[in-house]
This record gives sequence, structure tokens and C-alpha cells, in this order.
Amino acid sequence: MSSFTPSFHSKLPDVKTTIFTTVGNMARANQALDVSQGFPNFDPDPALLALVTKAMANGHNQYAPMIGAAPLRDTISEKIAFLHGKTYDSESEITITVGATQAIFTIITAFVHPGDEVVVIKPAYDCYEPAIVVNGGTPVFVQLAAPNYAMDWSEFQSKISSKTRMVIINTPHNPSGRIFSKEDMMQLQHILQDTQILVVSDEVYEHIVFDGKEHESVSRFEDLAMRSFVCASFGKTFHATGWKMGYCAAPATLMHEFRKTHQFNVFCVNHPMQHALAEYLQDRQNYLGLTDFYQNKRNFFLSGLQGSKFTFTPSQGTYFQLLRYANLSDEADVALTKRLILEHKLATIPISVFNEGERDDKIIRICFAKTEDTLQQAAEILAAL
Repeated sequence: MSSFTPSFHSKLPDVKTTIFTTVGNMARANQALDVSQGFPNFDPDPALLALVTKAMANGHNQYAPMIGAAPLRDTISEKIAFLHGKTYDSESEITITVGATQAIFTIITAFVHPGDEVVVIKPAYDCYEPAIVVNGGTPVFVQLAAPNYAMDWSEFQSKISSKTRMVIINTPHNPSGRIFSKEDMMQLQHILQDTQILVVSDEVYEHIVFDGKEHESVSRFEDLAMRSFVCASFGKTFHATGWKMGYCAAPATLMHEFRKTHQFNVFCVNHPMQHALAEYLQDRQNYLGLTDFYQNKRNFFLSGLQGSKFTFTPSQGTYFQLLRYANLSDEADVALTKRLILEHKLATIPISVFNEGERDDKIIRICFAKTEDTLQQAAEILAAL
């Protein structure tokens, strides 16, 4: 009998198992309280679930249009115009996607050629770099400095070259919880002016911004909007990350190219959920109310850490909170994360894995998209260290 031994050169030779899988497996094996991964441990609004059932009963069970169901695209266009004063044509400039990750991968695949450079701001969500590398591009990093994670725009500008095809920004920012201010966006617009550089703006936490601040979408800035893709997530917004529902908005010329890849990647997205979301979004309070909802959770968790050895700046947005532990231990953040799981039955995320060169600033991340009972237990464990 002949045997076959595959021989190939991996397109992603350096990609390891993600920290989310590693920590998640350890948490389950050790029955640890899990505040690591970015998903809620509570259900979506029953009204939204009922709308999905209604859409199924109404016959929306076959393929959706490739670009997305018209009612949802129309509603998204209205939402962006209401929030940011920018009108995207729902027919030619908005596409429904399998979450924001698929949108980002599709953009990079459609526009990045071998030899192109893509500027990535670190710490960064872990889907950006593999998508760049697998398409032959080169990630170029700008490292934000802990603990404030403010952007050094002069350093950013120094990373722009004749090879730069694209930059990726994320605001509100995961994992730091920082938001880009209007001044930040103006700086970005000025640097990219008179270039052909595209922008991927990961805005999945667009509706989770605290303390009276505003989310400054790229769609608010004329020169940025004309070169940018806005990527967003209904899963993050409506506590349904397992649905993998999102959208992408961009000028028609860019979106036309995006759809060439999108149609052969996933073709279309879950049909009944699109109709449910279109109806659910009609009540603006369903997304405007997230600020108070998550700010209360942030404050509840942080109140339990008063007097502890952790230091922190309250998150400006997202549902993540960073905690610096330099007063507690000098061990590496990955080591501390493992020890918290094994000895204290608490799962968190180390930040070094998102940094350039795995730079270790003695910071861990927790997700506060959890019930108050979970947050109280987590705070008690951490405060006792």
C-alpha cells in the first residue's frame, strides 16, 4: 500500500494556538471562573431572540442576497447617518458580513499584494497579522506605551513608507479600552492626506464608550471616510457573539472590490438574523443604552478592587479592563495568568501576547461583560491576592 506524506511550505509558519484557546482550555480543565475571553455570560434580549424566530417563521430561511438583506442595510445606513452625519448608500456601500473578523480578512485579501506593508497598532487583536502575512504583506508595528496607551503620532508617521498599502486602527481599542479622540483622528487624517493609503477601522465596540466620551468613527472625517472601511459587529453590540454577524461600510469604489472577494469567501450571511436585526435596530435605545449598561458593570467590578494591589485606569470603552500587577508580583504576565488559573481558579488574559515582541508591562485583561455575581467573585479573588 502506498502512503502519502504531505510536503508543503506553510503560509503561516509562526502562528501558534491563540491565547484565547489556551486560556479557555486551562480554565475548563481547572473549573476556573472565566473573565478572559470577550463574550458575555448572559443571554441576548429575549425580544431579539423572538424576532429571529419570527423571521424564520416568515420564510427567511434560504440564501440572503450576497450584499445583505435590504432592510438591514437600509437600517445601518440610517444608524450611521444619525450617529455620525455620514450617509452611506445602502445598495453600493454597505455589506453584511460574518462578523467583523471576516470583513477585515476580506479587505486585506482584496487589497494587500505581496510586498505591501500594513501598519498595525500594538497591542493588537490577534486576527490582523495572520491575514496580512497569508496574503504576502508585511505587518509594520507601532507599539502603544503602557499604562496610558496614548498614540505617538510622530512614531506612527515614521512607519509610513512608499510600501504602505494600508493601516489598521481599532477604536474603542481592544485590549487597552482606550478610545481615539477627535484630535487623534485629525492627526491620522493629516498624516494620510495626499496618499493612496487605505484604512481599516475596526469599530466593533462602537456603542460601548464611557464617561461622557464619544466614539469618533472614521466616517465623521471626510478625507478618512473616502479611504476607509468601517467594520462593526452585531455580536458584540447585542450580546450574541456566537451569531457572527457584522457589517462593513466603505465608499462604492472600495466596496465594489471588497465584494469581489466576499462573494467567493462566504457569499452571504445568516438570513433570518438579518431581518431580526433590521427590526430590532429600529429602537435606537437598543444600542444607545449600552453605555450605561456596561459602565455600571465596569464600575461595579472596579469598586471591588479598591484597596487591592492592582493599579488601573478605568476603561474608556469596550468591555475590557486592564489591571497592572507590578505591586503584586514581578513574574511574567503569562506565568501569572497560569498561576491565577491553577491556584486561584480565575482565568484572565496576559497582554504581552498582543504586544510587539511580546513586550511584558505586567498587565492582565479581564472582560466585564459578565453577570454581577461573576464580577463580584472575580474581584474578591483578585483583591485577596
